[in-house]
This record gives sequence, C-alpha cells and structure tokens, in this order.
Amino acid sequence: MTDRPRRRTVLQTAVSLALAQAAISSSPADAAEPVGTGKPGEFDFLQGSWRIAHRRLKAPGEWDVFEGEATCWSILGGVASIEELRIPARNFSGMGLRLLDREQGRWADFWVNSRSGVLTPPPTWGAFKDGAGVFEADDKDGEAPIKVRGVWDAITPTSCRWSQAVSRDGGATWEDNWLMDWRRA
Repeated sequence: MTDRPRRRTVLQTAVSLALAQAAISSSPADAAEPVGTGKPGEFDFLQGSWRIAHRRLKAPGEWDVFEGEATCWSILGGVASIEELRIPARNFSGMGLRLLDREQGRWADFWVNSRSGVLTPPPTWGAFKDGAGVFEADDKDGEAPIKVRGVWDAITPTSCRWSQAVSRDGGATWEDNWLMDWRRA
C-alpha cells in the first residue's frame, strides 16, 4: 500500500473513532475540571517515524522489555494527532488518537488496539505545562477504582518519553507500569 492510501485509511479510521467516541462519552466539561491551556500543534513533536524501547511492568520488580515502532501525523491544523503503533515481534498494532477540545483547552488521549478495534474507555484528559503533557483519568482495575496517568516529557527534536502510572490510593502515590523511550527513525 502506498503512503497516500495508507494515510487516507488511517485518517478515515481516526475520524470514525472520534465521531463514535463523541457520541458515547462525556467531555471534560462534565467533570469539575478547570479549563486548560491546550492549543493546536502541541502534539506536532510526534510527527514522523519512530523506534520505541518499551518497558512494561509484569509484576512488582519484573519488567517486560521489547521494541516497537510508530508513525505519527498531525491533522486538522494541529487539533488532532494520530499515532499508529506497531510491535512486529508480537504481531500487535494499535492507534493513539489525541483530540483538542478547544473550548475546554484540554486534550483527550484515546487508545484502540487492532485486536478489538474498540476505543478503550475512558480517555485520559490533560494539557502541556512546562514542557510536559500530563493526562489523567479515573478507571477501574476489576472492581477497584484506580487513577491512570500518562505523561509525555523529555521532548526534543529527536526523542521523547511516554510513561504510564497507576494510583490505587486516589492519587497519593503512583506506580509506573509502562515506559516508552521514543527515538526518531
């Protein structure tokens, strides 16, 4: 598949996912969250091709280490960012979709993997401040309530980092469970 039809397919998928999510989810306005400072283009640093070193927590003190790759696009004047993540050794792929709610000034960060084809609720919501993007959501681990935090930081023209952590005590403490070091391909 050439680059142009492939990009068109990715964009069509992203638009379909965004419309479906908008129809079924609440916006950050439904939560008692302050208006953020998000602006178009904040995810432009991700545009291009990447190699990614993953570390995923399997059990306390036990990390699964593997390689991946991604291709990212900014569209709609920087109001949307699309990430196609691939982990060839595990026959896995997924897509990150980040959308700016311009009225609220906050970004929604959605995820879908190729196995289910369904957006994983809830999205994390956040904004960039002092060179880092912090995105959080309330979620559940089984029946137990947890908080999830994703952070984009260490952003340079050739690298960046994404980390995910969970809190089981309402945000008092956090445990990293996924670390991704991105390097330009």
